[in-house]
Amino acid sequence: MKILVINPNSSIEMTESIKETVRAAAGDRFEAEVCRITEAPPFIGSYADQLASGPHLLRLLKEQEDNYDGFIIACHLDPCLDAAKEITEKPVMGIGEVSMRMAPLLGRKFSVVGSSSATTYLKRRMVEQYGLEKFLASVRAPKPEWTGSQEELLIRAAGQAVREDGADVIVLGCAGFTGLDEAIKDDVKVPVLDGVACALAVMEGVLNMRGCTCRK
Repeated sequence: MKILVINPNSSIEMTESIKETVRAAAGDRFEAEVCRITEAPPFIGSYADQLASGPHLLRLLKEQEDNYDGFIIACHLDPCLDAAKEITEKPVMGIGEVSMRMAPLLGRKFSVVGSSSATTYLKRRMVEQYGLEKFLASVRAPKPEWTGSQEELLIRAAGQAVREDGADVIVLGCAGFTGLDEAIKDDVKVPVLDGVACALAVMEGVLNMRGCTCRK
């Protein structure tokens, strides 16, 4: 099986981080490649950013449809996910949907830890769209006044979600956080879901079952 992981922004640094997770997850079980949308903004943090990236993402998916068995959109906001599912019968997954749907399998309440408070309303709308409101403890992000490394800031926000909001699962709300799940888990002592890793695991299972996207 062959999977294409699409970073819908133009960030080289984020794409390289995603590649590391993909290599570790694939092993010798399946083939996976990672690309980015060079014409897109460097970060997807709004509906406007999603619209700027969308046409290029969809064109790429359609051009590569025959070359891959499945596609993963590696942005936690799942930009153009529904549109992508309309144009191909190949499985298409967004790391946001997969990780948030996986969370209730591991605990009673989950919190999404995003990159900034500016995306909080977007995360809440996604939770509503996916029908997961009853499982949501909170949506959090590091505060602007906090200082430290990205890992330290995420540990602090995740710790607050566990202690103050009652979360027993943490969903990392950005593809740029990939690879930090174990360090955060070691600190907060609850499951921490890396959306890129989650989507690869689910995609592998779906492809083994010869799954496809229903377009009706």
